Amino acid sequence: MSNPQVETVSTGADKAKLAVAAVLVVAAVVVFYMLSKQDLWLRVIALLVLMAGAVATFFTSESGKELIAYGRDSSREVRKVVWPTRKEATQMTGYVFAFVFVMALFLWLTDKTLEWALYDLILGWKR
Repeated sequence: MSNPQVETVSTGADKAKLAVAAVLVVAAVVVFYMLSKQDLWLRVIALLVLMAGAVATFFTSESGKELIAYGRDSSREVRKVVWPTRKEATQMTGYVFAFVFVMALFLWLTDKTLEWALYDLILGWKR
């Protein structure tokens, strides 16, 4: 039985890119609050520019490239799914509602039966 080894290689440049992205996110929040005396539009623009820089830096790192590849693979898999027809979806929804109703009725009857047995028969607390 083979045990595949997962090897994670992280270069110094990749770690630096992630650090820069994190610093840019923190800087965006700090700048937003440091410019509290300025107009809101200026604060929002500064926040968005720094956040865009953080996102761009992240997506140039290995982790960002893996995230993009994961998104592409996921969308490819979604295209392979055979979706139910409208009739099938409506039927299955009806089955689910019917099952939920029957289970709710069953649990309500069980609760009331146990309540009657415990309070009225065993403890004698007539209401």
